[in-house]
Amino acid sequence: MKILVLNSGSSSVKFQLRNSGCEELICKGLIERIGEKGGAVHIKFPDGRQHDEELDLEDHIKALDYLLKVLVKPELDILGSLSEIDAVGHRVVHGGESYSKSVLLNDEALKTIDELSGLAPLHNPPNLKGILACREILPNAPQVGVFDTAFHQTMPQSSFMYAIPRELYDKFGVRRYGFHGTSHSFIHTRARKLSGLDDKPSKIATAHLGNGCSIAAVLNGEVLDTSMGFTPLEGLVMGTRPGDIDPALISFLVEKGYELSEIMKLLQKKSGLLGLSNGLSNDMRTLLEKSERDKNARLAFEVFCYRLKKYIGAYAAALGGLDVLVFSGGIGEGSAVVRNETCRGLEFLGIEIDEEKNNDGSGKEALISKDSSNVKVYVIPTNEELMIAKETELIVGDIQNSQ
Repeated sequence: MKILVLNSGSSSVKFQLRNSGCEELICKGLIERIGEKGGAVHIKFPDGRQHDEELDLEDHIKALDYLLKVLVKPELDILGSLSEIDAVGHRVVHGGESYSKSVLLNDEALKTIDELSGLAPLHNPPNLKGILACREILPNAPQVGVFDTAFHQTMPQSSFMYAIPRELYDKFGVRRYGFHGTSHSFIHTRARKLSGLDDKPSKIATAHLGNGCSIAAVLNGEVLDTSMGFTPLEGLVMGTRPGDIDPALISFLVEKGYELSEIMKLLQKKSGLLGLSNGLSNDMRTLLEKSERDKNARLAFEVFCYRLKKYIGAYAAALGGLDVLVFSGGIGEGSAVVRNETCRGLEFLGIEIDEEKNNDGSGKEALISKDSSNVKVYVIPTNEELMIAKETELIVGDIQNSQ
């Protein structure tokens, strides 16, 4: 079965084409700057080959239409025809309380995704654009939606409810939803297998650390709590988002003359590592390079690690201990310094980092804790696209078997 995986953003689409039980990667790539000047299609192959084209693509339909034409170019030897694509799996950020698992994207599902756009205005609309474009271009291929929020739907009310008037939940669905669920699901499943806890009770904390950051507490395979909330603004310090703040800050800034739109731009685009570093960078690599000479870069790094450490401690308490701690995402996989600083002082929880293993463990799957550590600490590269492909294959397979 050949499955096309799409992750549609407002002006870009990440994609993978997978085969043979989803384990075989045929190619992957990126369509960037959709609707802008200087658009481009980039395709990478497992053998190191790369195909790049620069062209302007005015919308998602034209971008995906062009991508599919590229995939059947004889000289690239990817697909003989588009009929070889058996299904399309889409990343959808917000499924609300409607979806606790992946689903076939029928008319009812598309309507629900559209209605949930108010909860994820930056994400669901472009996700929907990608789905509608594929429906038009590949009308015979089943479309499957894999939701970022689905993995977190096992949270109990005591975790997901905010201490605000109940009517806000009843009328508007105001609650903690959590995000990065596809990534958390992938790395949790992998960590459970690596640690020999596949079919045993387990207490696992998974940290997805990139430009967006979140951590989840997973008890016996079900999410007990997660750091992102009603929106992806809550929780850990991120690239340009602040994470936890006092909500009264918003009214304070309004009183100081800020428009609400300005405040939201400040919280979405100008805070986090970028704000703490006084505008230097939202990239942890840059901040670490500058940290010895720039006090703001150093502060951004320290605040990031401190906030993450607090959440690890809190989730260890919520879980009643820890069996496994996982670092993933661009920062989690790539920065030994962040991992070391975050875990320093957590020995009382049974977390002991092996410095040599940690330094050697960046960018690959690795156990980085000491042999004497009561908690196994792993670096596990995330693979959301593989997870989406597997979910898509499962849904389509169930449909085919029922016919």
